[in-house]
Amino acid sequence: MPIYTGRGDDGETDLRDMSRVSKTSPRIEAYGTVDELNALIGTLRPTGYEDIDDQLETIQNHLHIVLADFANPDPSEDDPVVREEHIETVESWIDAHDEELEPLRSFILPTGSDSGSRLHHARAVCRRAERRGVALAETEPINETAIQYLNRLSDGLFTLARVVNMRDGELEESPSY
Repeated sequence: MPIYTGRGDDGETDLRDMSRVSKTSPRIEAYGTVDELNALIGTLRPTGYEDIDDQLETIQNHLHIVLADFANPDPSEDDPVVREEHIETVESWIDAHDEELEPLRSFILPTGSDSGSRLHHARAVCRRAERRGVALAETEPINETAIQYLNRLSDGLFTLARVVNMRDGELEESPSY
Protein backbone atom coordinates (compact mmCIF):
# COMPACT_ATOMS: atom_id res chain seq x y z
CA MET A 1 0.00 0.00 0.00
CA PRO A 2 1.57 3.33 -1.02
CA ILE A 3 1.93 6.06 1.58
CA TYR A 4 0.94 8.80 -0.84
CA THR A 5 -1.95 8.73 -3.29
CA GLY A 6 -2.30 12.37 -4.30
CA ARG A 7 -6.04 12.15 -3.62
CA GLY A 8 -5.79 14.81 -0.92
CA ASP A 9 -3.93 17.34 -3.04
CA ASP A 10 -7.17 19.17 -3.81
CA GLY A 11 -8.00 19.78 -0.13
CA GLU A 12 -10.43 16.89 0.20
CA THR A 13 -10.12 13.49 1.82
CA ASP A 14 -12.01 10.20 1.97
CA LEU A 15 -14.20 9.12 4.84
CA ARG A 16 -14.58 5.48 5.76
CA ASP A 17 -17.56 5.12 3.41
CA MET A 18 -15.35 6.61 0.62
CA SER A 19 -17.36 9.82 0.41
CA ARG A 20 -15.20 12.91 -0.16
CA VAL A 21 -15.19 15.87 2.23
CA SER A 22 -13.13 19.01 2.75
CA LYS A 23 -10.17 18.60 5.04
CA THR A 24 -11.68 21.46 7.07
CA SER A 25 -14.99 19.68 7.70
CA PRO A 26 -16.09 19.25 11.33
CA ARG A 27 -15.70 15.48 10.93
CA ILE A 28 -12.06 15.79 9.86
CA GLU A 29 -11.39 18.36 12.60
CA ALA A 30 -12.86 15.95 15.17
CA TYR A 31 -10.95 12.86 14.21
CA GLY A 32 -7.81 14.83 13.37
CA THR A 33 -7.71 16.17 16.91
CA VAL A 34 -8.24 12.66 18.28
CA ASP A 35 -5.30 11.56 16.12
CA GLU A 36 -3.20 14.39 17.59
CA LEU A 37 -4.16 13.26 21.10
CA ASN A 38 -3.23 9.68 20.29
CA ALA A 39 0.18 10.76 18.98
CA LEU A 40 0.76 12.90 22.06
CA ILE A 41 -0.05 9.96 24.35
CA GLY A 42 2.43 7.90 22.33
CA THR A 43 5.17 10.32 23.39
CA LEU A 44 4.43 9.50 27.03
CA ARG A 45 5.22 5.82 26.88
CA PRO A 46 7.11 4.57 28.74
CA THR A 47 6.42 6.61 31.86
CA GLY A 48 8.39 4.29 34.11
CA TYR A 49 5.19 2.94 35.69
CA GLU A 50 3.97 -0.32 34.20
CA ASP A 51 0.34 0.15 35.29
CA ILE A 52 0.21 3.64 33.78
CA ASP A 53 1.90 2.45 30.57
CA ASP A 54 -0.62 -0.39 30.24
CA GLN A 55 -3.47 2.08 30.68
CA LEU A 56 -1.97 4.47 28.12
CA GLU A 57 -1.66 1.62 25.62
CA THR A 58 -5.32 0.75 26.16
CA ILE A 59 -6.26 4.42 25.77
CA GLN A 60 -4.40 4.56 22.46
CA ASN A 61 -6.39 1.57 21.24
CA HIS A 62 -9.62 3.19 22.47
CA LEU A 63 -8.69 6.35 20.57
CA HIS A 64 -8.35 4.34 17.36
CA ILE A 65 -11.95 3.31 17.91
CA VAL A 66 -12.95 6.96 18.42
CA LEU A 67 -11.12 7.77 15.16
CA ALA A 68 -13.00 5.04 13.32
CA ASP A 69 -16.26 6.18 14.90
CA PHE A 70 -15.77 9.82 13.86
CA ALA A 71 -14.49 8.86 10.38
CA ASN A 72 -17.54 6.76 9.57
CA PRO A 73 -20.74 8.68 8.78
CA ASP A 74 -22.75 5.46 8.36
CA PRO A 75 -21.33 2.64 10.52
CA SER A 76 -22.46 -0.90 9.90
CA GLU A 77 -23.02 -3.46 12.60
CA ASP A 78 -19.45 -4.77 12.29
CA ASP A 79 -17.66 -1.40 12.38
CA PRO A 80 -15.75 -0.35 15.50
CA VAL A 81 -17.70 2.07 17.68
CA VAL A 82 -17.14 3.48 21.15
CA ARG A 83 -19.26 1.66 23.70
CA GLU A 84 -20.21 2.27 27.31
CA GLU A 85 -17.63 -0.33 28.41
CA HIS A 86 -14.83 1.95 27.17
CA ILE A 87 -16.09 4.71 29.47
CA GLU A 88 -16.45 2.26 32.36
CA THR A 89 -12.83 1.15 31.93
CA VAL A 90 -11.58 4.74 32.26
CA GLU A 91 -13.88 5.35 35.24
CA SER A 92 -12.50 2.26 37.00
CA TRP A 93 -8.95 3.57 36.55
CA ILE A 94 -9.92 6.98 37.91
CA ASP A 95 -11.56 5.40 40.96
CA ALA A 96 -8.56 3.16 41.64
CA HIS A 97 -6.05 6.00 41.27
CA ASP A 98 -8.13 8.34 43.42
CA GLU A 99 -7.46 5.98 46.34
CA GLU A 100 -3.73 6.62 45.86
CA LEU A 101 -4.09 10.42 45.81
CA GLU A 102 -4.72 13.08 48.39
CA PRO A 103 -8.12 14.72 47.89
CA LEU A 104 -8.04 17.68 45.55
CA ARG A 105 -8.66 20.89 47.50
CA SER A 106 -8.16 23.52 44.80
CA PHE A 107 -7.28 23.95 41.17
CA ILE A 108 -3.72 22.93 40.33
CA LEU A 109 -1.25 24.20 37.79
CA PRO A 110 -0.56 21.81 34.90
CA THR A 111 3.07 21.17 35.75
CA GLY A 112 5.28 18.59 37.41
CA SER A 113 7.59 15.91 36.12
CA ASP A 114 8.14 15.41 32.41
CA SER A 115 5.49 12.67 32.20
CA GLY A 116 3.13 14.50 34.53
CA SER A 117 3.34 17.70 32.50
CA ARG A 118 2.80 15.84 29.23
CA LEU A 119 -0.23 14.10 30.72
CA HIS A 120 -1.64 17.54 31.61
CA HIS A 121 -0.95 18.59 27.99
CA ALA A 122 -2.74 15.46 26.73
CA ARG A 123 -5.71 16.34 28.95
CA ALA A 124 -5.94 19.78 27.33
CA VAL A 125 -5.78 18.27 23.82
CA CYS A 126 -8.42 15.73 24.87
CA ARG A 127 -10.72 18.60 25.89
CA ARG A 128 -10.20 20.14 22.44
CA ALA A 129 -11.00 16.78 20.80
CA GLU A 130 -14.18 16.66 22.85
CA ARG A 131 -15.13 20.19 21.70
CA ARG A 132 -14.50 19.18 18.09
CA GLY A 133 -16.71 16.12 18.62
CA VAL A 134 -19.48 18.32 20.02
CA ALA A 135 -19.16 20.65 17.01
CA LEU A 136 -19.46 17.62 14.71
CA ALA A 137 -22.55 16.42 16.58
CA GLU A 138 -24.12 19.84 15.98
CA THR A 139 -23.82 19.35 12.20
CA GLU A 140 -24.62 15.65 11.75
CA PRO A 141 -25.54 12.56 13.74
CA ILE A 142 -22.69 10.72 15.46
CA ASN A 143 -22.23 8.20 18.24
CA GLU A 144 -22.65 10.41 21.33
CA THR A 145 -20.84 7.78 23.41
CA ALA A 146 -17.61 8.82 21.69
CA ILE A 147 -18.00 12.35 23.06
CA GLN A 148 -18.79 10.99 26.51
CA TYR A 149 -15.66 8.84 26.29
CA LEU A 150 -13.49 11.88 25.50
CA ASN A 151 -15.05 13.76 28.41
CA ARG A 152 -14.26 10.95 30.81
CA LEU A 153 -10.82 10.42 29.30
CA SER A 154 -9.87 14.03 30.01
CA ASP A 155 -10.71 13.36 33.67
CA GLY A 156 -8.66 10.18 33.47
CA LEU A 157 -5.65 11.96 31.99
CA PHE A 158 -5.87 14.60 34.72
CA THR A 159 -5.91 11.84 37.33
CA LEU A 160 -2.98 10.06 35.67
CA ALA A 161 -1.01 13.33 35.66
CA ARG A 162 -1.61 13.70 39.38
CA VAL A 163 -0.62 10.08 40.07
CA VAL A 164 2.56 10.26 38.02
CA ASN A 165 3.55 13.55 39.64
CA MET A 166 2.88 12.12 43.10
CA ARG A 167 4.91 8.99 42.34
CA ASP A 168 7.71 11.17 40.94
CA GLY A 169 7.75 13.20 44.17
CA GLU A 170 6.43 16.38 42.53
CA LEU A 171 4.31 18.66 44.69
CA GLU A 172 1.08 20.02 43.26
CA GLU A 173 1.03 23.79 42.85
CA SER A 174 -2.14 25.84 43.23
CA PRO A 175 -2.56 28.99 41.18
CA SER A 176 -1.97 32.28 42.97
CA TYR A 177 -4.82 34.62 42.13
